[in-house]
Amino acid sequence: MVRNVLGSLIALIGATAAVWSPFRPWYDGRHGSDIRIEDLFNGLTDNGATLFGSLVLPMVFAGLLTLIGVALRSRWLITLAGLVVLGFTILWMVRQGQSAGELTAGTHGLGVGVANALGGGALLILGALVMRGRARRVPADEDYDEAEAEPYHPPPDTWDPGHQPTQEWHPEPYRPTPATPPVEWGRDQRPPGPEHGQDDRPTRPTRPDWPAPPDGPEAPGTPGDHGGPTGPHRP
Repeated sequence: MVRNVLGSLIALIGATAAVWSPFRPWYDGRHGSDIRIEDLFNGLTDNGATLFGSLVLPMVFAGLLTLIGVALRSRWLITLAGLVVLGFTILWMVRQGQSAGELTAGTHGLGVGVANALGGGALLILGALVMRGRARRVPADEDYDEAEAEPYHPPPDTWDPGHQPTQEWHPEPYRPTPATPPVEWGRDQRPPGPEHGQDDRPTRPTRPDWPAPPDGPEAPGTPGDHGGPTGPHRP
């Protein structure tokens, strides 16, 4: 912003100097408003010129370009205005040198009008360089294309409490676990070993038609291994 203001101020000063230059002496007391534009291309003559048929026309045109460039913050328009001023001034100097055979400065030479035109053109170009110009704006269609090319992916930790589904909790009634009935071991079954806290002593298989053996040592009259009653135990 500051550069645009400063550059515009410099450009306006240069345009003012360029527009005012034809009304000042250019060479040997002759004003720029008395030099015809046709003479710049066909050779200088002593013929007079109308106001807008003289060097006033290109200088005023450069001033209008400067105003438009400042309003639009266009560096190119201001640069073009400076080139117009410098171009017409240098072209006149070439024609004047060809007509007089030489260019001198002083009372009978180059006047302040030429200095104003050269300085004004230089200030116009300097002002264009100082300005930043207009900021580039991205069209809406380009924004839409970029949005389609690169979709937005929200971060995984994003949590929105307003969009969470409502969950209802229905407690189940309490049901006691049924007790496991104790295991009854038969005489022909082997109980668990000592790792389960039970007795690991071997047991004799029994038959349904035999009576249960008594506890302790084998009693007399107990059926032996070959069936039938037996006597006392013999070693």
